[in-house]
Amino acid sequence: MLKRTLSLIALSLLFISCNQKDASKITDGDMKIVEEEIALIGKFPKVELDKIVHDFGTIKEGDVVETEFMVKNIGETDLIIADAKGSCGCTVPEPPKEPIKPGDSAPIKVSFDSNGKPGQQSKTVTLTTNTEAGKETFEIKATVTPKTK
Repeated sequence: MLKRTLSLIALSLLFISCNQKDASKITDGDMKIVEEEIALIGKFPKVELDKIVHDFGTIKEGDVVETEFMVKNIGETDLIIADAKGSCGCTVPEPPKEPIKPGDSAPIKVSFDSNGKPGQQSKTVTLTTNTEAGKETFEIKATVTPKTK
């Protein structure tokens, strides 16, 4: 990612200077943009979750339960959650659609449908993000009491 960013900055400078008859045509505004881009190199958003695991406890098979995880951006650039997936179709996360600014928080609602899932359950939610790692995970658990026949 660092190489890509540096390449984009170099190409931007090349483009700006090639479109001008001489290099003195590069404006202070052009330089400010380049300096801002350079300052962001290596800076990523960072995720802080209010919890890593939520245990629903004992629930009845067929119950649909919900919880919220609060995600806070403790990094220096906007946090973008590009995708959120549960480890199975019974676990459905709903991430925020807008970027999360540095210092801000947003909820991620997660629902779990226990139908056909008797016994101990542990499901993972994976977020695809623009953090340095690129992925963040958290977990839900439940003990599902089977339906009586």
